[in-house]
Amino acid sequence: MDNKIKTTAEALEGAALAEFYSAHVDPDGQTKTENQVVPATANGRQMAQKSEAEWAYERIVMYIQKFEETLDSDEEVGMGFAGGDVGTLRIHGMGFFAPDIITFYGVDPSGAKTQLVQHVNQLNVMLVAAAKDEKATAPQRIGFRLAAKLTEKWDEPIL
Repeated sequence: MDNKIKTTAEALEGAALAEFYSAHVDPDGQTKTENQVVPATANGRQMAQKSEAEWAYERIVMYIQKFEETLDSDEEVGMGFAGGDVGTLRIHGMGFFAPDIITFYGVDPSGAKTQLVQHVNQLNVMLVAAAKDEKATAPQRIGFRLAAKLTEKWDEPIL
């Protein structure tokens, strides 16, 4: 049981159903909206049992899935960095370290391995369409693979 004193906003946020909503205007002027309620018991765990990092991880996976649906056959999901001149990261994986750290794994445009470790309070993620690896015959689609691993994660022993 969580005995932490919560602000009113934190209590309301914790009790609310998670919901995803977006609206996009296409170049032809058509507006498309999407509204989806996220199961509060994904992975067999109640929302109140999840850390900030786990909750952020699950929501970013959803955003990646939706973003990948818009990509061409020669594009993959990447991530741009805010602040500084560090460029982009082609996302190969994600993780979290409860209660409050999110990690992105991948490669930069030169092919160097990269890893971004970020606190959930500082989290800003800019998804970008990155050209697929020239050696690959098909682009990687990681969103659905990451989502599939969410359910497996809770079946693995904790070290």
